[in-house]
Amino acid sequence: MAGWRQAIELALSEEDVIRLSAVARSRAEPASRVERARILLAYWENQSFFAVAQVIGVHHQTVQRCVERALAYGPTAALDDRPRPGKEPTITAAARAWVVDLACRKAKELGYPHELWTTRLLARHAREHGPSEGHTCLAKLAQGTLCNILNEQEIKPHKVRYYLERRDPEFKQKMAEVLCVYREVKLIKETAAAAKQEPSDAVAIVSYDEKPGIQAIANTAPDLPPEPGVQATFARDHEYKRYGTVSLLAGIDLLTGQVHALVRDRHRSREFIEFLKLVDAAYPTHTAIKLILDNHSAHISKETKAWLAEQPVGRFEFIFTPKHGSWLNLVEGFFSKLARSVLRHIRVASKQELKDRIMAAMDEFNRHPVVHTWSYKLDKAA
Repeated sequence: MAGWRQAIELALSEEDVIRLSAVARSRAEPASRVERARILLAYWENQSFFAVAQVIGVHHQTVQRCVERALAYGPTAALDDRPRPGKEPTITAAARAWVVDLACRKAKELGYPHELWTTRLLARHAREHGPSEGHTCLAKLAQGTLCNILNEQEIKPHKVRYYLERRDPEFKQKMAEVLCVYREVKLIKETAAAAKQEPSDAVAIVSYDEKPGIQAIANTAPDLPPEPGVQATFARDHEYKRYGTVSLLAGIDLLTGQVHALVRDRHRSREFIEFLKLVDAAYPTHTAIKLILDNHSAHISKETKAWLAEQPVGRFEFIFTPKHGSWLNLVEGFFSKLARSVLRHIRVASKQELKDRIMAAMDEFNRHPVVHTWSYKLDKAA
């Protein structure tokens, strides 16, 4: 006949009681920790395995083991499971390092037609070549195990993260020049506002760029309008017809918000010179026109330079953004607005209709001009 279980004396300090009470009332702690905290608190008040088991709703041996752990390791440590030895890892650290090193190389470097690894291909390669490299534990490497190894090192050999190489050695200098122009715009605006008058026409600052490849697309079937209770949006047939593309050459006056624009089939030197003539006619002859633009070949071609040489000295001044620095050109924000509000979902019956609608959009913008302002890193302008 089994002997009676002897009650175990459990002493808890005031701090232990506070910590255990917080865990017992918690809704975020794991259920096992909450239950063990309740067991220890109940046993501290009534030192009977059977009585506590009946109150908590567990077996009396569960209460006894919990109390014994509290005596051996402390009340707080008793709330967690004790670490178990578990099975020895099958894949050695050296084998894992070999797999990681392999994942950091391209698959094509090892004779595969693939550019990058797939996890299936990498696991198969490790199974076939691991044993010959001294890692016999990789002979049965599973794809899921391989993924776990790579995830531990945060390596994703099947993905590509793109970056932009800075190829302009004069990037900072050109950026400072552009920012100086934006600071000049800011000073002109502040001076005009202080005098409560329009900005002087002594200088005009225009942010210019081209938006090529605007597609003239036509429907092959009419759009279906929304119907209450039937369909909430316009419905459009998936089929469409292409009529070609056009290029928008546009510059926005940073002092007035006025948009100067041309829509042509291409954007070569002759089209750029045509735009310069448009801008030249838009301002008084005494106005100095500064254009912020990128390094497109048409902006620095022989034809463009020859035309500029015929103009009065000081009439035009070009400020070039650095290579891969299109984000420095304020007109890009205008193009983004145009794409979202006008060009998105546009359908036309001909290329000429597309040109007409784009120019109509320019007229609409000029009826309600928006003065674009640059503020980022202006304090760094030299």
